[in-house]
Amino acid sequence: MLEFAILGLLTESAMHGYELRKELGTKLGPIRAAISYGTLYPTLKRLQLAGWIAQAGETPATADEVPALTSRRGRIVYRITAEGKERFAELLAHAGPETYDDAAFNVHFAFFARTDRATRLRILEGRRRKVEERREGLRNLLARASERFDAYTLELQRHGLDACEREVRWLEELIAGERSGRGPGRPPNLPLSAESTGGEQERHGRDDLS
Repeated sequence: MLEFAILGLLTESAMHGYELRKELGTKLGPIRAAISYGTLYPTLKRLQLAGWIAQAGETPATADEVPALTSRRGRIVYRITAEGKERFAELLAHAGPETYDDAAFNVHFAFFARTDRATRLRILEGRRRKVEERREGLRNLLARASERFDAYTLELQRHGLDACEREVRWLEELIAGERSGRGPGRPPNLPLSAESTGGEQERHGRDDLS
């Protein structure tokens, strides 16, 4: 998943290691923000050996961008190769069961804007099934063994069940949006071009008033 995320970021622009680490945290959230240089640079080396990325030169390093216990040297800038773009396209199109797990789903979802709708739907529906199974397991656990839990353990299980129920509702909204073609965050009856049309009308209205 780290390789997939790096290739995805490098399709946007060439970056050095410090930028990549920062963007991984921004793109993938707090779970991925803790990626160390000891994890990142060996992964970059593997991607280079595979021919998926290449060095694009060096830029001067500033003091705050140099990892601890290393010398202040130029930062190597990495770019994605044509083979790397092909590899990233293959990974984008992949929608196997492993993409429904927590970490893999989060990484794939971060690049959904570049994923085709059919693949997005397969991953979302697979993820929903995965979370529904987890939800049913928690429900059964609470129904069978709630009397054996202390109050705090019971509350933790309820918290997990509540999180599953919220995620299922969120996934169902996303799936409905994908099937209708409106995408996430768009009102159900708003055509794809309505937002831009409304903006044009608003601008024309201001022009008429002036």
